[in-house]
Amino acid sequence: MAQSEPITPHEAAALLADARERTLLLVSAVPEDELMNQHNKLMSPVVWDMGHIAHFEELWLVRNLEGPVQFGEMPGMFNPFENPRSTRGELELPRMADTLDHMANARRMVLDRLLDGDFSEADPQLLDGGYIFRMVAQHEYQHNETILQALQLKDEGVRYRAPRALATPSGRPVPADADGMVRFPGGRVVIGTDDRSGPYDNERPAHAVDVAPFRIGAWAVTNGEYARFIEEGGYEDRTFWSEAGWAHKEQAGLVAPQFWSMEDGQWWTRSMDRDMPVDPYRPVCHVCWYEAEAYCSWAGGRLPTEHEWEAAASWDPATGTKRTYPWGEEAPTALDANLDQLSFETARIGAYPRNVSPIGAYGMIGDVWEWTSSDFTRWPGYQTFPYPEYSELFFGPDYKVLRGGSWATRPGAIRNTFRNWDYPIRRQIFSGFRMARDD
Repeated sequence: MAQSEPITPHEAAALLADARERTLLLVSAVPEDELMNQHNKLMSPVVWDMGHIAHFEELWLVRNLEGPVQFGEMPGMFNPFENPRSTRGELELPRMADTLDHMANARRMVLDRLLDGDFSEADPQLLDGGYIFRMVAQHEYQHNETILQALQLKDEGVRYRAPRALATPSGRPVPADADGMVRFPGGRVVIGTDDRSGPYDNERPAHAVDVAPFRIGAWAVTNGEYARFIEEGGYEDRTFWSEAGWAHKEQAGLVAPQFWSMEDGQWWTRSMDRDMPVDPYRPVCHVCWYEAEAYCSWAGGRLPTEHEWEAAASWDPATGTKRTYPWGEEAPTALDANLDQLSFETARIGAYPRNVSPIGAYGMIGDVWEWTSSDFTRWPGYQTFPYPEYSELFFGPDYKVLRGGSWATRPGAIRNTFRNWDYPIRRQIFSGFRMARDD
């Protein structure tokens, strides 16, 4: 396979600086004790995430460039497999000043290496297209979103003061059929990618699949649509729930999306530090896979498969070509999609008119991660690269795939082929969904 375009040392340094600037912004106003505390067993103490970011960068850009590639060399305290999230609050974590020093020192070693410019002994596969630098930056981007999940769960004492720097545009009408859907005509489509400069191993290789005709929501299911499901007894009627879904709903006491509360006959929600009435025209957020499945059953539909989702987001049936983003090949900007964290909330449907796929599906990148019906499995021809602990250890029926990113996702960590995954009970993530139907 031909090599991708190389990345210059200046480009690599700028990429890493962008990731670090955002990390420091997100935690800058948080008191140290709040960063050290574990507010919920689902999420790490924020200082653990920061220490892990530093050790990951040091491991890959200082120690592992020449190989052999050994993720297991990650120091025990910051090795996620040796210390599951639920136990990280019990660790003797370093204080914030020491953590920041470690982050700075790891970056200094990386910049010294870039200035020196001698990569003659480095693994050429890791350098191809600047992959290893993009991987380290994407890793920090993904932990930025994880940090926000942890801070969203904190609702006692002093709340997180989100550094809001953007307001989302106003909503606009989105064309759709009478059921609020658009049609994919079916056919042979390309799923995945062969790009080795940034996409992860689980997105590769590109491969053709046959997709039957289907319809899919012209937008992600909204708060208003989901509220009708609640009002019409969706959480009380067992017929809409799978056996596992009903058992979880009962055990967890689910009655509405996480962070929703009823006050004086009106639903309210919280996004980070801001309480607000539920806006019926924004995508529903913080629902688990079982809730999404039950809603679709109630509404006479189903969740899309992962192949259907990617086809609807990326494939142009008229030209038989695939797009990197719903609108084309250009990387996302603040006018294209609700990404990059600085709005700290979802946007109204139609707020980003360019964020429309070839078949007319709006908003398939940004706002909320969208659950699919698919288990997280390997693509045909999959090859682990550069370490099995990112993808390979998670393949199987325990995890469901989410697509499309959320408002809390950095632009450099999302594309039509990006595959996220989580347990079907999880809803502290910024997750929603859209519905599909057979055509």
